[in-house]
Amino acid sequence: MFQILGGIIPFLSSELFVRSLRLRNRVVLPPMASELASPDGEVTNELLAYYALRSSCVGLVIVEHSYISPEGKYSYRQLGIWHDGLIEGLNKLSSTIKGGGAVAVIQLNHAGGRANPAVCGCRPIAPSSVPIPRGFDIPREMTSEDFERVLKSFKEAAVRAVRAGFDGVEIHGAHGYLLNQFLSPITNRRVDEFGGSLEGRMRFPLTVVEEVRKVLHGRLLMYRLGADDMLEGGFTVSEAVKVAVKLVEVGVDIIDVSGGLCGGTPPELQGIQGFFIPLAEKIKKFVDVPVVGVGGIEDPCFANRIIAEGRVDLVAVGRAHLKNPQWCCEALNNLHKCVDS
Repeated sequence: MFQILGGIIPFLSSELFVRSLRLRNRVVLPPMASELASPDGEVTNELLAYYALRSSCVGLVIVEHSYISPEGKYSYRQLGIWHDGLIEGLNKLSSTIKGGGAVAVIQLNHAGGRANPAVCGCRPIAPSSVPIPRGFDIPREMTSEDFERVLKSFKEAAVRAVRAGFDGVEIHGAHGYLLNQFLSPITNRRVDEFGGSLEGRMRFPLTVVEEVRKVLHGRLLMYRLGADDMLEGGFTVSEAVKVAVKLVEVGVDIIDVSGGLCGGTPPELQGIQGFFIPLAEKIKKFVDVPVVGVGGIEDPCFANRIIAEGRVDLVAVGRAHLKNPQWCCEALNNLHKCVDS
């Protein structure tokens, strides 16, 4: 790393241009479930305040996973984007984020087999009647009608995001939710064109991306890719590389790399700074779009270094922003204290 004025080159504070958007720095507030929406999925004053506190310095805000239909709802106070009556509140949310100077993206999600029957009032649907590991109910295998309905829900949710003033959307394909369930051989046991080989397992996620791309009118399209199930017999990073290449081919502008089929931090990775960065680094070698790295990052010098080394293009900092909403402001102001390592 090059020395400059006794410190380092501030790569973390450098701009990044994607499509027509300017990200003022390389720090991302990742999508984290706040449980601050109303029980009907509406934006609340508490939710607006939460994002206002954390949007003043970061370059990009990805709003927490928002359910695209009631059958895909995961938790009681999850944010919703499933009907037009929610657009007014979502517009206040996008305006709040952009008013702080950040680019505003909202994450679209269908929980699939991770949907909560007590919340959605339904039997969850999934690629196959195979439960997500670690205690989820047995879902119903999706039919052709389910495929059509879910695809329509993703497209309509993306249209609402545009109408609500967001700069783009992120499709959630990680943490054991529906699209991750399609990629994983653990949860996808189908024998038709949507299962079996990697080509089959990636078919529906790619179709969702293609259809969402059509309705965004040039806005940013991100994809959160669960790049490794971290379970025996699961989806692996070598497969994720191939999926990432295809995602870019069908219109994804930024790949946001995470991991773990069951969500949360795998126990063996707890306490490790940047525990998913190696996954992101492997994918970055094969795509020509920006890649986001994540995983327990709290040290701004570490964040700056992995940008400087070209391992990732953007750094998502979650828990540190929960503990200190001004983490990014303080980090950028103190980069001069980092030393070459």
